[in-house]
Amino acid sequence: MRRNRLAYVPLAVPLWALAEILVFVAVSHAIGAGWAVLLLAVFTLAGFALLRREGIKGWRSFQEAARENRPPGAEVANSLAGLGGALLLTMPGFLSGVIGVFLLVPPGRVLARRGIERFAERSLGGAATSDLFGPRKVRVHSGAPVTVVVVDEEQQGPGRTPPPAIEGEIIR
Repeated sequence: MRRNRLAYVPLAVPLWALAEILVFVAVSHAIGAGWAVLLLAVFTLAGFALLRREGIKGWRSFQEAARENRPPGAEVANSLAGLGGALLLTMPGFLSGVIGVFLLVPPGRVLARRGIERFAERSLGGAATSDLFGPRKVRVHSGAPVTVVVVDEEQQGPGRTPPPAIEGEIIR
């Protein structure tokens, strides 16, 4: 049985605030209180500017995917990661700022996008996730040996033949 993760929020929020305060005190001791406040202000202003830019960029990529008749899930997940990073930058605090910057750089976006895809697959199921994100990696059990079918998303595109369909029963 999975635990409800929302039950931990009342404990996590004060701990996060305490961690932010401790990091702010440490940074202000290292560089000075005025510079620390100025740095937080710069993070916040950059976050507000990036929030608008990421929102517009995400909406345009979603529209482009819809126009080209391809699954928009990757663009949506990528823009959600960017919006989350920009939103974390708007929050005052160095920890949230560092995590926000991490979500804005390409390696962080890739990790966040994969997490969003896994969350969507667990929440929505395989069929809906395939509609959103395109073909998925599927594990097919046929007797004792396990056959792994991997659909490489980079090999698909215009002018390329799709992989052969495999008929079978999905076992959870």
